[in-house]
Amino acid sequence: MPMPKGHKATHGHATVTERGGLGYREIAQVMTTNGDGMKHSAARNYFLSGMRKFADEFCFLYGVKHKDTDRVARDPRFQESVADLISDEIEL
Repeated sequence: MPMPKGHKATHGHATVTERGGLGYREIAQVMTTNGDGMKHSAARNYFLSGMRKFADEFCFLYGVKHKDTDRVARDPRFQESVADLISDEIEL
């Protein structure tokens, strides 16, 4: 779904390519190369679906209203925090 006309992101857009991650287009290319045809918009949708699952749990844990879960999941600061938590677990 495109951004509404005049939409301005408060905290920018999430990208971790400078930390060795892949963008949505690169993820879609890898998936397509491996035989699972995918467009970058589908990669973004799958990623945000996963982020919503994390956000649901964090919002429940901290008592945040359920309707704010999608906003939290799209926030680049939240996404970066989840990436840090995952990378810390992988290093252990």
